[in-house]
Amino acid sequence: MWRKSSRSANAQNCVEVGQGVGIRDSKAPATHLSVSPDAWSAFLRIVKSV
Repeated sequence: MWRKSSRSANAQNCVEVGQGVGIRDSKAPATHLSVSPDAWSAFLRIVKSV
């Protein structure tokens, strides 16, 4: 299941996050980047600290 930020509303140019953990561009949904849960958690910690 993929989801995008609630702040994206109906925007077409956004990044979606998938359960698993994966990241994809909403304009190119067939391609995605897989990341480990630990890497995703580290990414979120860094983004939240900025």
